[in-house]
Amino acid sequence: MQNLSASVQTRLHDRRFVVANNAQGLSGTGTVFHYQVEDGVISSTYQGGRIRLGTQVGRVTGAETIELLYQCVTLEGELLAGWSRGTVGVDHAGLTTLSFVWGWLSGATGGGESTYVEITA
Repeated sequence: MQNLSASVQTRLHDRRFVVANNAQGLSGTGTVFHYQVEDGVISSTYQGGRIRLGTQVGRVTGAETIELLYQCVTLEGELLAGWSRGTVGVDHAGLTTLSFVWGWLSGATGGGESTYVEITA
């Protein structure tokens, strides 16, 4: 898994991301995701906007692909969980981007597509 995850680890580890487009989703303006990657295993926390606290766990599945399970508690006290499959890319400015197809497993129905972009300090 180490060789497979090297580029993803470089692009995600200890980096933060914000929503670029998530029309059908819960995360939005003000939601910040902070990722960690070690030996092909991904974890993250997220909060802000409508999200009081969220966590993700997942794995690297290819040179530029990942899959995640996520859960969160909203400001309204809802407990939600879902899945996503994503692609790690780079935009014209050299910032890391994430593009996901996702769906809900518990607490909500439906799904959609979303994109995120790295934020710099």
